[in-house]
Amino acid sequence: MVEFNPFSADFTRDPYAVYAQLRAEAPVLQTPLQFWAVSRYDDVVHVLKNPQLFSSQGMGNVGGPNSAMSRTIINTDPPDHTYLRNLVNKAFTPRMVAEMEPRIREIARDFIGRVSASGEMELVHDLAVPLPVTVIAEILGVESERREDFKRWSNAFVGNATVTASPESTQKDRDEFYAYFEAAVTKRRETPSDDLLSVLIAADAAEGGRLTTEEIVSFAMLLLIAGNETTTNLIGNALKALCEHPDQLAAVADSPAAIPNMVEETLRWDSPVQFLFRTTTQDVEVADVPVPKGSVVVPIYASGNRDDAKYPDAATYDITRNTQGHLAFGLGPHFCLGAPLARLEARVAFEELFAACGDIRLNGEAVRLQSMFLRGMSAMPIAFETKA
Repeated sequence: MVEFNPFSADFTRDPYAVYAQLRAEAPVLQTPLQFWAVSRYDDVVHVLKNPQLFSSQGMGNVGGPNSAMSRTIINTDPPDHTYLRNLVNKAFTPRMVAEMEPRIREIARDFIGRVSASGEMELVHDLAVPLPVTVIAEILGVESERREDFKRWSNAFVGNATVTASPESTQKDRDEFYAYFEAAVTKRRETPSDDLLSVLIAADAAEGGRLTTEEIVSFAMLLLIAGNETTTNLIGNALKALCEHPDQLAAVADSPAAIPNMVEETLRWDSPVQFLFRTTTQDVEVADVPVPKGSVVVPIYASGNRDDAKYPDAATYDITRNTQGHLAFGLGPHFCLGAPLARLEARVAFEELFAACGDIRLNGEAVRLQSMFLRGMSAMPIAFETKA
């Protein structure tokens, strides 16, 4: 009997055995929690590429019961999604991301430099968390003295998806986030600056000013979560995988040109976002299984990425693999707009880490993040030889 319980501690430790069983025995499974788990690559693609059948509106409560996420790109369908996505594309362009590389490198080098002389670091605390938090905070125009608050607010929203979440304990942090960004949006409307909030407000104004302050705050919340949690987990998952595969670690540490493909293989092999949610707009069939209208469907990106039908020997971590088509950033109209930034941050982080640190190895217990649909590390102590 196949069981899929994402709240289980065993599942958090290793979901991939469950995914393999799902793909083999029940590729479209109605769970006791009354959602439908979709686990094979082609079926996940079908769900993601057909928003008219599988609506994203079910993502509306991703931030919790008092979330400001009323209307944003993650929980809307075309045509609203098209309008919102076009606005963000104007504000968050590939050119803007590419131009950030020198600053991202400076930030990464600074955080690594603070601990490199000691020959050890706690990867999550010392690099994987502060690098993307600092970057996305600067993009949104958050003052440097509020960076600790910024990370705490992110934890409050992501906490709603964690196994040990306590909504009561996080509501104060969420309220602080809303109050801060409501004030920030009001200020940017009156006195624009060069941050992403100002660019987004200006782009919306040019189209007639259709977004409310609440909706712009929702964008900030989404960028807060997607802009740092995904990269944090990607960096942690990558080094965990490399430490478990020392031959691959040695190969990539000696060849910076191999880093981009290592990042892609990590995204495929141990996806930072394991799955999200859709809702059926009518009675549908997925892999010949009838799914009624109004059902919650869970396309499991991480399971599709481990499907041997798409990637031969998919359970093997291979940094030379052709990973084209992996689903770590989604697919279709909701493909992650922050994907170029996450890839850039991860590449730069490892370029700087390998430039400063040799013979990297685990130096204690690596602890997994306790989350329902995010996969990453909450602690990862490492030791290394400091390079001159």
